[in-house]
Parts: sequence; structure tokens; C-alpha cells
Amino acid sequence: MPLTPPNLDDRQFADIVAEAKTLIPRYAPEWTNFNESDPGITLVELFAWMTEIVTYRLNQVPDLNYIKFLQLIGIELEPAQPARAQVTFAVSRPDLASVIVPKGTQVAAAGSAQSIVFELDEALIAIGAQLAAVQTFDGSGYTTQTNKNNSAGQWFYPFTQTPRVGDALLLGFSSPVAFPTDQINLAISLYQSGLVRPVVASAAALPPPATIVWEYWDGAQWDSIDIDSDGTRAFSQDGHILFPGPGSAALASPMGNVTASLYWLRARLQTANYEAPPQLAAVLTNTISATQAITFTGEVLGGSDGTPSQTFNLANTPVMVLDSPIQVTNSDGTMVTVSSVQLTIDEGQGFMTWQEVDDFFSSGPNDRVFTIDRNTGQIFLGNGEEGRIPVANQANPAGNIVAQSYRAGGGSQGNVAAGAISQIQSYVPSINSVINLQAATGGTDEESLADAKLRAGMALQSKNRAVTAGDFEYLATQAPGANVKRALALPLYHPDFPTGQIPGVVTVIVVPNSPMLNPTPNQTTLQAVCQYLDAHRLLTSELYVAGPVYRVIQVQAQLVVASGSDLATVKNSVQSALTTFFDPLLGGSDGTGWPFGGTVYYSDVYRVILAVAGVQRIQDNQLLFFLDGQQQTFCRDVPINTGELLSNDPRGHVINVAYGT
Repeated sequence: MPLTPPNLDDRQFADIVAEAKTLIPRYAPEWTNFNESDPGITLVELFAWMTEIVTYRLNQVPDLNYIKFLQLIGIELEPAQPARAQVTFAVSRPDLASVIVPKGTQVAAAGSAQSIVFELDEALIAIGAQLAAVQTFDGSGYTTQTNKNNSAGQWFYPFTQTPRVGDALLLGFSSPVAFPTDQINLAISLYQSGLVRPVVASAAALPPPATIVWEYWDGAQWDSIDIDSDGTRAFSQDGHILFPGPGSAALASPMGNVTASLYWLRARLQTANYEAPPQLAAVLTNTISATQAITFTGEVLGGSDGTPSQTFNLANTPVMVLDSPIQVTNSDGTMVTVSSVQLTIDEGQGFMTWQEVDDFFSSGPNDRVFTIDRNTGQIFLGNGEEGRIPVANQANPAGNIVAQSYRAGGGSQGNVAAGAISQIQSYVPSINSVINLQAATGGTDEESLADAKLRAGMALQSKNRAVTAGDFEYLATQAPGANVKRALALPLYHPDFPTGQIPGVVTVIVVPNSPMLNPTPNQTTLQAVCQYLDAHRLLTSELYVAGPVYRVIQVQAQLVVASGSDLATVKNSVQSALTTFFDPLLGGSDGTGWPFGGTVYYSDVYRVILAVAGVQRIQDNQLLFFLDGQQQTFCRDVPINTGELLSNDPRGHVINVAYGT
């Protein structure tokens, strides 16, 4: 367990002044005026202020030493991560075939101090045709799924509960003009509740679990469509499906249960090998991914003076790692991979892009390399032995070092709710509005020093390999692209055989960093954890990643409030204290989240309630627990199963308050 550095002196200004005043009668009994107008008291306050500054600096020494120790073993504070959201654009007129929304278009959600800006990760071709009907076909009949597709929280089977060859998903589009020939972008969102994903190798390298043929209706028969890309892997994960529109070859007509004449696209199941039938939450058009970051270009950082180990600072932080590195070819033919910042330096022969590296240890004296602290935006250049010293440019002495392009942004404030992103910051002709139909996820703040200390101990223990249960839990929280706050490894537990112990099997339960009552990982988080653990597990381990099972807890109590306390304030405070106590991320006795499988002890809840200011007692000891809506035995502890967590009842805890007689 990592050591906690002590606070060597926790006295503040008022404490020092008060302590000094208590010593005056002992050493200067003739001094009796302790008012602030007294010159002696003025001197006491002056020296107390100076002492507070000294003690503050002294108290930084243990943390400074600890940070240096962390740096020695390669532990740095993780930078803030940007949130991501799927945003949907509305075309102003349905008779428009298509509108291009450029890459980098900015949209925003209203924040407490300023707008939270998101940028499109790629360009979108928004079509005027609207998705008006969704149907499924099971080989014998049609089922209308339009309302489920348009309603949050609902889902449907695209190929029935037992997918068979010939099952199909049909999408009907309404348009006053011919169907577009531009690329169609369908955003597929899978239903997220109760997901369990087996760990496999890189998903992109594996064949999908089914073969889906896409077709369009030409008025007489179904004709095939050549798919450009299927990011869903046959509806097995969230993603986008891209294909060219059939244009005038598609004819509008009624289909199945829909009597209106629509343009129809069909996804037909040709082969099926699903372990579990896919469940779709939504099929959306005109939808694209946006990231809580802003792109900055052409930022002049300064000029080189030819000295070793120069540093320069970016104006915007935290710096974001690019999802896809960019390859740049310099004028001398050298290839450079840009992973976050495209740093260019002009040494007299024109600007050259320098290579970002993790450190200078393997760099020679002529290697054009640099390192960057993404939290602070500080860029470090070489010393002439490890990394090149940029030559001073007499023609441009103050501006020969330029950050040509980088993206900056991040933080938990980007995890905005569904519908919050509604402002278009960049003008796009013929685009009427924008909205995020699902909440943004993935935004995290910069790692705290306390969390880094905990991570350091686990990193040294695991040595980047998943062997023990603790290794699995630690590595799950470190998965790139995931937003995992807590994890629990269950050895010998198989999701399909919960009552038995299966040798060689480990199930990892992950809890995302989310403000929801019951934080549940989405497909992105599960996929990221799967891929990361797959690269670190033993070959003989059969590994599964799942979201937690939540048990809904509600407390009912009748409280007697002390005279002089406000009833409403006490009631709200008790409800807030109980909500925090049972919270899966902030609850428990230590405030790190309700423990997996943790028993609800009657005495602990009693203590939480009585600790609230103004609570005098619990009337007649009437403290009741309801678990999943069922009243539990009075005055008895309530156990839950291993691996389960508690979730506060969305209706809140029932707290009745009254003054005593």
C-alpha cells in the first residue's frame, strides 16, 4: 500500500495568531491590549502570515518527493480525456439530396460558465431523405419497429430473437425527390443493458459473427448494394455502416405493414453465427461522432536560441492524442508520424516537422525529436547529445518554432446529457439544427496525485501482465479508450454458468465513471477493455468482461428532528447522505464506492442517518430496507451476491420528519 505523506504543519493564519495570543500573558504580562489596532498585534499577524507561507511550502516537500519517485518508475499523471458524442444534424429542406457537413464543424452544449465545444471527427454527408419507417421480417411476416427505434430506452431484434437466414431489417425513407446517390451513413446503436462481452483478439482482425447483405427495392425486386464499410461487424457493436445510395434506381412503394410509398433499404441475414442475438436501440441517419476538443493551427511558440534543452508552451491544454496518427513527409524525404502535435521548426531551410517521442533515451544528437507533457502543454527539445538542438534562425529569430496543428480539450464536464448539444458554432448552409440523442461519454479530469499513488503500487505489482485478480482489476482501469472507474475480477466465474466454478475462467466486472444512478458500461468501454486485457492475459485464460448487476435499495425512516432545525433541510440532508452512502462510485464507508457484494449493515445506515445535523433520533427505531422493491427483515443486515452493487431507488429514499414532543 503506498505511503501517504504527512501534513507536517496544518496550522493556518488564524491558528497561528490565536496560539501567539495565548503566549502573551506568559512572556509579556503587562501587554493587555489584544485588539487589531495594537501595533504588537499587527506584528503578530504579520509574522503569522509569513509563518503560514513557510509551512505551506514545507508541506509540499513530501508530495514533491513522492512525485519524483513516481517519475523514476515512469508514472505520470494521466491527462484529462475528452468526451465523445454522436450528434445528429437536421437538413433544412427535405427536397435537398444531400448536404456536406465538414470535418471540424463545431457544435456546443451550454455549460455552467461557458459553452462546451465539440468538433466533428470526420465529414458527414447529411441526406434530405428522412428515415420514416423501420420494420423487421422473420421469414413469414413483418413487424413494425418505428416507435421503438424513435424512443429512448427501447430496443428491438433486427433479426428476431433466434436469428435465421432470411431474416431482415427494412428501412423506409421518405423524400419528395429521388433517393440520393451520395454515400449513406447509418449510425447503429446497440442496446446497452446487461451486456457481457467475451475477450477476443482485435475485433477488426476477426470475421464478423454473421454475413449481412444490403439491398434496395427497385419497384420489382431487391437489388444488392456494395458496402463501403461496416463498423458494426454485422450488428455486434456500435458503429457506422457506409454505402453508396442507389439514386434513381430505387423506387418508392408500400412495403409490409407500411402503406405509404417509401424508398426501402434492406439488411438481409445471409449467414448467422451469433452467440447472442443483436439488440438495436436505434438506427439513425445524418449522425456522426464529435469529440470535446478544439483544433488549433499555426500557433507560434517562439524562436530557438540554440541552447540545450529548450522548452516551449502550447497555449491550450490538455493536448489530445489523435485517434489516427498522421503521416507527414518533410521536404528532405523523411517520414514523421504525428500522434498529437505537429511541431515544425525552420532552421533556415524551411519548416520541417519533428517527431514526437516518449523520451530522449534512444535519440541521437541529430535526431529531430521532441517530448510533450500533454497536461501542461510543455514541449521539450533535445540537449545535443540526446535529441537535436534546433538551430537559431536569424531570419526569423522569434517565430521559427510553430505548432502547425493540435487538438486540445477534455474533462468530465464534457459528459453532457442527451439533448444538451444543440448549438451549431460553425455555419453550415442548409443545416437546420443539431442534437445528441444519447449522452456524451468518456470525459475524465486529469488524474489526481492520490490516484497516481494508488496506480503506482498496482503498476509495480502487475508488471503489465494480468495474472492475479488484482492485475486484471488494475489493467481494466487502464484500458485506453475506456472510462473505467472501478473493476472487480471474479476467478472461476463464467457468465453462462453462474452457479459453478469453471477452471481457467475469469470474469471482469467494470464500472464506468458516470453520473448515472447505475453506471453501466457501453459497447465502446467493453470493447476497449476487451482488447486491452486480451493483450495482457495469459494464453490459457478464458476471460469475459461484463457490466455490474445492480440491486435497487430504498430506505424508509421516520425521524425526530431537534427543535430549531429546519425540517426540509434535515430531510434533504438525510436523503443526500443515504444516496451518497449507497452510490456505486462515491459510497461505502471509505467513499470509494459501494463494495462489490457488500452487505448493507443495519448499524451503518443507522450511523449515517444520526450523523446528519439536526437528527435527534429515529422514532421507534422504524428503519426499513427495501431491496428491489421487496421489504427486508426488520432490524437485520441485508446481504447481496458477490459482484453485485447497490443502486439508489430513482424515486428516492422515503424520509419522514417531525419535531419531537
